[in-house]
Amino acid sequence: MHLQIVPASAGLKWAKQGLRTFWRQPLAMTGLFFLFMTTVSLVSIVPFVGSALALIVLPGLTLGMMAATQTASQGKFPMPGVLFAAFKAGPHRKTMFHLGGLYAVIFLTVMLVSTLVDGGTFAKVYFGGAQMTPDVVTTDSFQTALWVSMLFYVPLSMMFWHSPALVHWYGMPAVKSLFFSFMACWRNLKAFTVYVMVWGVIFMLSAILALLITALMGNPQLMTAAFLPMALMVAGMFFTSMLFSVRDCFSTDVDDEQSAPPPSAD
Repeated sequence: MHLQIVPASAGLKWAKQGLRTFWRQPLAMTGLFFLFMTTVSLVSIVPFVGSALALIVLPGLTLGMMAATQTASQGKFPMPGVLFAAFKAGPHRKTMFHLGGLYAVIFLTVMLVSTLVDGGTFAKVYFGGAQMTPDVVTTDSFQTALWVSMLFYVPLSMMFWHSPALVHWYGMPAVKSLFFSFMACWRNLKAFTVYVMVWGVIFMLSAILALLITALMGNPQLMTAAFLPMALMVAGMFFTSMLFSVRDCFSTDVDDEQSAPPPSAD
């Protein structure tokens, strides 16, 4: 396995490949993302430890979406079980849980840092322990905690962007996968900047479309009914595009070709 440097235009290509692959199996990919969210929600309601457990399973479920994308890109229909591929019996299952544990610890540390700024209000809102009201979110302390959390979450995302795939397909240890994932994002920062900008535009356009649909129907109360399915679909498209960044940022040796995802096509 070798880290590769890609041009900035690769970010646009990843988004296009994700969109194209999603529309090959739109019902399956939307349904799998809904199952993804449902699983996280169900795990999070476990008394006392639910929030931590939800964080632990996130990397494995993200790998499941990548595996589903790999299936869809081959013209096949991804079945629901593929979402849990990382948790099935295999040589890398324990490492995936190790990776999930690291994600939970680092993420909770970020939330702990935010509590030093606003006394824990942002963390309570994030984990559902407090309501998100205009009076709360407009306070200076909440806004500062939000930006501090985002500042720390960017390197966290970089560490865990590729790591589930590196553990599952390349057999890499959890900590080592975090290093290689961060370096892949850092060395290809221009491509990922373009990638994030493209998806920002797509999410914004979907929100505008939902507003237009609501306006045409003449009923503002239908905004939620129009926006939620569209947001679910666009989020499914985004997760579908993640695999292609892994394919481009890491090349495989001959010995790895049977286990690793195939290289991305132009």
